[in-house]
Amino acid sequence: MLLLFVFVLSIFLGFELISKVPSQLHTPLMSGSNAISGITIVGALLAAGASQNDTIGIVLGTLAVCAATINVVGGYLVTDRMLGMFSTKDEKK
Repeated sequence: MLLLFVFVLSIFLGFELISKVPSQLHTPLMSGSNAISGITIVGALLAAGASQNDTIGIVLGTLAVCAATINVVGGYLVTDRMLGMFSTKDEKK
């Protein structure tokens, strides 16, 4: 029950924090959070590996690995696009 409360609280807190961030700061903050998402991948791998006989744990661990990987790759793609906006025409070739 406590984990469900923490999960719901983190959803509301995350929504409030993200909605208050100005658009100029959103991309740099997102690219900075890629290190945290990398740690999340390691934790999700440990969670999936620790529950070898528990089907639900394996499924949830695998979903956590997929979600964290998508977050990391998306963050790097957005960062690359953001940095591409600041390059000159000669550098884009």
